[in-house]
Amino acid sequence: MAKNESILRFGGVTFGYSETKPLLEEVDFSIRRGSKTTIMGQNGAGKSTLFQLITGDLSPDDGTVIVGNGISIALSRQVIPRDELDLTLREFFDKALNPNPSAKKIYDVDPRIDAVLEVVNLDAPHDRIVRSFSGGQQARLLLASALIQNPDLLLLDEPTNNLDTGGIEHLTDFLKQYEKTCIVISHDADFLNSFTDGVLYLDAYTKKIEQYVGNYFDVREQIVIRQEKENRKNAQLAKEIQENKDKANFFAMKGGQMRMVAKRMREKAEELEEEKVDTRKEDKTIRSFIIPSQQDIGGVIAHIMGYKTIHNHKITERKTDIKLKKNQHLLLCGPNGIGKSTLLEAIAKNLSKSTKISEGVKVGYYRQDFSTLNFEDTVYKSLSEVAPKESEEKLRSVAAGFLITGDAIKTKIGNLSEGQKGLVAFARLVLQKPGLLILDEPTNHINFRHIPVIAEALNKYDGAMIVVSHVPDFVSKIRIDETLDLDA
Repeated sequence: MAKNESILRFGGVTFGYSETKPLLEEVDFSIRRGSKTTIMGQNGAGKSTLFQLITGDLSPDDGTVIVGNGISIALSRQVIPRDELDLTLREFFDKALNPNPSAKKIYDVDPRIDAVLEVVNLDAPHDRIVRSFSGGQQARLLLASALIQNPDLLLLDEPTNNLDTGGIEHLTDFLKQYEKTCIVISHDADFLNSFTDGVLYLDAYTKKIEQYVGNYFDVREQIVIRQEKENRKNAQLAKEIQENKDKANFFAMKGGQMRMVAKRMREKAEELEEEKVDTRKEDKTIRSFIIPSQQDIGGVIAHIMGYKTIHNHKITERKTDIKLKKNQHLLLCGPNGIGKSTLLEAIAKNLSKSTKISEGVKVGYYRQDFSTLNFEDTVYKSLSEVAPKESEEKLRSVAAGFLITGDAIKTKIGNLSEGQKGLVAFARLVLQKPGLLILDEPTNHINFRHIPVIAEALNKYDGAMIVVSHVPDFVSKIRIDETLDLDA
């Protein structure tokens, strides 16, 4: 197959999890060999579903998904499935290489594991349990599990989530040099712009996919220009339509032959209505919000006296003396795998003698893996759990502010996209009114349009707060009173 030939083609594809609410309607696009394409679209629009249609895990309701003959596909998922967290590294990669028990088994995986771990810049023994890796290290394992398959088409679903600056730079360099075909879902604009040569925009309103050529920033500009042009055209048509309707009403009142003129005016207005174009609506942004803090507490809310760090698989105990009171914000920083998430969990669950939360303090804990959420609960049940005395009207209002509207509030959390799970987690914090807010990578999976709104809410939070984030622009928008660098 020549480099410019199509490796993947969607022809009139329609798909939906229910007949009344399709995610895609008669979608057409193609991907050429060797291209690096970005998928854009708001949380819940169906980006990850698109990947499942490509891999064949889902089948279209109508239309065809055509993959070139002999083309192999590998998907780097957003999160490691829970049933794989207790596997050893060797078992994890063996499953990636041998997903079909009935197929011919690939043996001698250890050399392959060593090679692919070097590509993702991770050093670990093959008998280490997957669960023991940090969120950033698990992100590297997800990429490695796809790369070890040596696919013709590589699908990356939010690959920068949890990665520190060094990890993102390493992944960026890899993709720049990558010679095979790659499709990426991400909300990191700078990362995408460094290697993208085309964009598929999934419009949550029209259910269509628009295909653009160019780097990420160029395409965003093209989309804005197109939208402005369509809006101007529609505004002019709306003016002409109203003028014809006004004339039709005027002539209709005259009676006699003027009624025929009025009829022609109405027909002209109807013709102009048909000329209107469906403009691509911008992604909705969550409403501005505040996280109310617990009011019946004072003094020291949380006390950190010590912590553990991990370097080269060795644990080191360190001492510190950080006392957090109301309206104090602490930033934890350090590279992937050093122990940030472990420290947050120890604080949140009072698992260590070196950390203490004062009695009576309500803890709002945002975990990067959303394990504080029960995936079997509906959104409504999850929200009512933290605010049992609130009315249904109040719960629905808070949910709507985070774009969980209508019947979506009855959806099981496990069926939501990762970005939507994050928005539900924030809605719970609003209703919970915590005295101590603990946030572990709160921008992961979140649409970039929402991030400034979230930053503003955290900046104004007047309880005690501890946050971990590898997104400098996000952190710069939040008031930080103290920083604990675990790598110092």
